[in-house]
Amino acid sequence: MAKRKRYLSRRPKSTKALNQAPGTVTYVGNKEKAETTLEVIDYNTESYERHITQTPEEAFKFEEPNKVTWLNVDGLSETSEIIKVGQFYDLHPLIIEDIVNTNQRPKIDEYQDYFFIVAKMLYHKTNGQLEHEHISIVLGKDYVLTFQEAGGDVFDGVRERLARGKGSIRGRGADYLVFALLDAIVDHYFLVVEEISDKIEILEERLFSSEPTDDITLEIQELKKTMLRIRRAVFPLREVVSRLEKVNGHLIHNDTVNYIRDLYDHMVQVSENIEIYREMSWGLMDMYMTTISHRMNEVMKVLTIMASIFIPLTFLAGIYGMNFKHMPELEWKYGYPVLLLIMFLLFMGMIFYFKKKRWL
Repeated sequence: MAKRKRYLSRRPKSTKALNQAPGTVTYVGNKEKAETTLEVIDYNTESYERHITQTPEEAFKFEEPNKVTWLNVDGLSETSEIIKVGQFYDLHPLIIEDIVNTNQRPKIDEYQDYFFIVAKMLYHKTNGQLEHEHISIVLGKDYVLTFQEAGGDVFDGVRERLARGKGSIRGRGADYLVFALLDAIVDHYFLVVEEISDKIEILEERLFSSEPTDDITLEIQELKKTMLRIRRAVFPLREVVSRLEKVNGHLIHNDTVNYIRDLYDHMVQVSENIEIYREMSWGLMDMYMTTISHRMNEVMKVLTIMASIFIPLTFLAGIYGMNFKHMPELEWKYGYPVLLLIMFLLFMGMIFYFKKKRWL
């Protein structure tokens, strides 16, 4: 029963959105108690401002003309706040619905005045646990909106570059900011995949250097599940970046397309690595079964050799254990030591033969 409850707790809460009209804003996720926090960053080449508020009304006051605005919303369970942000930026109701539905797969939707992108952030927490977080991105003419399930993300490097004016990010438009955010997500894909590679190498060493245990099988199964989750997050985003590279519109500038093309190359590379490590993770179970079979064969070989050695000895002992009255050797005074000598020579001869054949 405990295992059954554990399994049920891992199931996504997707049933909450069933039997509702399209455009109905209902949060679907596992972080219902996350408080909504809004972070506003306004910047251009000369200036940079950052504000953190708890209400959309306060966040809207900080926007200034002739600047790029990045509004980051942490927490999706308070759908009323998400609706206010969507109405302020005139987002389609279906987009607002997708923002709060964390079961959405990575995708891109093109509208006349903005693009809507869904992605999955993968990164390791301080305790080593892999975090799998839903993120939505809206790209407008001079603004970028990001919606996350809870606090904590992979964008600290982007924030630092904006604050210190590093690189060319503050001299470019909102489209370059979206590239920088996607690039940060993809960079952490590489870190996650490298961590998976290290785990596979450790499991391989344990399979060959020690006695396989049930714990290894559980770790292999968990690794396979992790690889499946990573694959589901990465592969659809590869299609998103490919479509973003080929978009014809006023929101993506030509110089930014070159960066997006490079980002697509990174997506191809991480996708290929995932496929390689996925096959290796599946091969670990075959390797485990092969190791178990090999060890079992070694045990059976030893038992078979021992049985082969004692079969002729048992045969002789059986013959002279019979209760026939007329057996010549029974009356011979040297019969017993001679029989023991013969049995010893048979034993040593078979040991020598097995050694010569390298069966021992």
